[in-house]
Amino acid sequence: MPRYKITFAYDGTKFAGFQIQPHQRTIEQTLKTVVNRMAKDPDPAIPVIGSGRTDAGVHALNQVAHFDFPFDIPERSMVRALNSQLPLDIVVKKAEIVPKTFHARYNAHKKRYRYRVKQGEFVDPFRRNYTAHYKYPVDIAKMQQAAQDLVGTHDFTSFVASGSQAKSNVRTIYEAKVYHDEALDEIVFEFVGNGFLYNQVRIMVALLLEIGNGQRPLNDVKRVIAAKDRQQARMTAPASGLYLVDVSYDE
Repeated sequence: MPRYKITFAYDGTKFAGFQIQPHQRTIEQTLKTVVNRMAKDPDPAIPVIGSGRTDAGVHALNQVAHFDFPFDIPERSMVRALNSQLPLDIVVKKAEIVPKTFHARYNAHKKRYRYRVKQGEFVDPFRRNYTAHYKYPVDIAKMQQAAQDLVGTHDFTSFVASGSQAKSNVRTIYEAKVYHDEALDEIVFEFVGNGFLYNQVRIMVALLLEIGNGQRPLNDVKRVIAAKDRQQARMTAPASGLYLVDVSYDE
């Protein structure tokens, strides 16, 4: 049974997240259903293992998963076969036959997330599912400076939502950027790390926006990290603005 690594994108608007949940439309279940239908519905069913979970409403540009398949299908043919049966809000961009030692989740060593914010007095109806809305003025240079305090290895207990199943809240952030996308007129946050906790990116963005708006002092990131107290961060930015950009693997 060859092992396939697939890279795929999805619009998370109408999904209840990646992970399979009873009576919910999820990315994992949708992929699993198609893969098993193509494999003639074997028993036991073939699992589809993702690089990680995204929440309801979160999007992905290059998510990664793997599965073992009972037939040897050329890589390009696998892409065409999957896309012919998947709904239009998921598209497989690439399929690769990989060694059995490859694991989409455990071999991932870096993930990049992007968060998009549209400003204005009112919500843009055409961007409401793909950006967050923030009506208050912000200082981007101040947010960029504050974001650097997130870089490094820290205990991010203050930035994890309740319900997390992580054994440790220690994560390493290699890169944190905040900039203005002039073409789209959006504020963009980007984070690269070895992994992210439940709602971590959305909580970090919310805190940085408060700093940018002057509701918090410039150096408040350090204080909130040191506190190891979720109540110190308070807010969580909406899921609609969050994108998993890519997942990196050791060669």
